[in-house]
Amino acid sequence: MNAEFRDAVYQIVGAIPAGRVASYGQVARQAGWPRHARFVGRLMGQLPEGSALPWHRVIRGDGSLPLLGTPSGEVQLRRLAEEGVAVIGNRVPKRCFWAPGEDGRR
Repeated sequence: MNAEFRDAVYQIVGAIPAGRVASYGQVARQAGWPRHARFVGRLMGQLPEGSALPWHRVIRGDGSLPLLGTPSGEVQLRRLAEEGVAVIGNRVPKRCFWAPGEDGRR
């Protein structure tokens, strides 16, 4: 991964508003690297402890939470719930996905 890609991913993830989610693939496409969804996931997993980046808002394209059942997954589920994101049967409904340019309000 190069610094340009990493910085673009961090900027995009930082722009996802509270109460919304984006998929790994969506973030990769917006960063200009459409085939690098797995690298987005890797970057989210390598964030330093205490990072302010809202990593919990990045999920799988099918709406499922990738880490459910792990301590990180429980943190992700709790943070999404605190922001009002619906999680039904381990999936976030499409209506909760972010469309760049919107302000996040429903």
